[in-house]
Amino acid sequence: MRKPVLTIVLLVILLALDSCGKKPQQAPPPVTTSGAVGAASAVVALPNFTALVKKEGPAVVNISTTQTIRREHIPFPAFPGTKQDDPFYEFFRRFAPGEMLPHEFRSQSLGSGFIISQDGYILTNAHVVEKADEVTVRLTDKREFKAKVIGADKRSDIALLKISAKDLPVVSIGDASKLEVGEWVVAIGSPFGFTNSVSQGIVSAMGRSLPGENTTPFIQTDVPINPGNSGGPLFNLNGEVIGINSQIYSRSGGYMGLSFAIPIDLAIKVKNELLKHGTVKRGWLGVTIQDVSPEHARSFGLTKASGALITTVGKDTPAARASLEIGDIILKLNGKELTDAGDLARAVADAAPGSIARLSIWRRGVAKEVVATLGDADADLTTPKPRPMDKGMAPDKIGLTMHELNPDERQMLRTDGYVVVDAVDGIAAESGIQPGDIIIAINSQRISSIKQFRTVMADVGMRAALLVQREGNMIFIPLISK
Repeated sequence: MRKPVLTIVLLVILLALDSCGKKPQQAPPPVTTSGAVGAASAVVALPNFTALVKKEGPAVVNISTTQTIRREHIPFPAFPGTKQDDPFYEFFRRFAPGEMLPHEFRSQSLGSGFIISQDGYILTNAHVVEKADEVTVRLTDKREFKAKVIGADKRSDIALLKISAKDLPVVSIGDASKLEVGEWVVAIGSPFGFTNSVSQGIVSAMGRSLPGENTTPFIQTDVPINPGNSGGPLFNLNGEVIGINSQIYSRSGGYMGLSFAIPIDLAIKVKNELLKHGTVKRGWLGVTIQDVSPEHARSFGLTKASGALITTVGKDTPAARASLEIGDIILKLNGKELTDAGDLARAVADAAPGSIARLSIWRRGVAKEVVATLGDADADLTTPKPRPMDKGMAPDKIGLTMHELNPDERQMLRTDGYVVVDAVDGIAAESGIQPGDIIIAINSQRISSIKQFRTVMADVGMRAALLVQREGNMIFIPLISK
């Protein structure tokens, strides 16, 4: 009985000795896919804004304004024999006419701002304090001050306020030119009156032009901004103000992912002008302009779609005195290339009235140099009013039905043009020409008759951009070639 047991013991010992003589095997490494490696390397820690808010938040203020609005109302007239229980009493009380009497009520609005000096100077939006009878500034420590409006510039939407206080917290001013698309930014303000609310996002675009705002190169972000944020600061991750929150693009009245801030360098420049003069002086050339599209560039013989295309030249303006013409494309101002019409508008506005503007232009396929002395935008600028249009008939092979204007029609329409479009079809319709457009020129060639229009079109073919007057405005429309 012992022999089988002994055999088993010896076998166990031999197996143990055999395993001791071999090197230990390491466990195989875990399998990692290339997708997992990419995902791991793409993970980046999100920024923490607590230090920024603690340091800069006390310099952000809530701004409330009150305005007395005077309107006339119609009091309920007395009707002899009409009693309150009469079924017509309520009808007469609501709708019957009566004597107009003055009526006053106070309107209130909210906004934001930020302190830029320890002695109480504050920046905000001009629309926040527009027409305000009284402006109140409230700090994070609950102190309230009545503010004086030192100056407000509607065109840039910048206002400078002053409160009587000392040793106030101030923001750090940054450099908006160093801001990059994709960079984190933070807004502090009072949306819907919720003071010192913090929101964050990234820079979506730089130098954005908005309709009617082509002198301001807005910073576009996706930072949630709502009514009450206007005038508040936009910070970079260094805790420096690089913009003033000014506008949102919305179809609902609330935030929809598109917010726009005024660059701080522009705001500081306006602030200095307001502090020194109480107003802002801007240069003025006296032209209306539009961007140069690839189709425009082809029509005018340019190799690159850049610069500002002149659509009108005002009479007795710096542009007229410098002999600028409709159809000229301004490529450079004082040696600096212009990407689009907004570049020219901003450069001219930034220049002082009376300064010299050296313009490099493209005219009828030839580069030229023109020198203009800029005027004063506020003193000289006027806007023409649109006039209604009349109609008639004349055929054209590219789809235009036109007629020539008589002197009375030209005077009524206040136009220098001679040919008006009555109906549109074919290539002309596809290009965007509309009934009622007055044809002023083809490229740089002025048009004074339908016969001349056809002659010039035969010469230039489809490399044509029509300058038309539409509801008081001038615009070049390139023809779409097939």
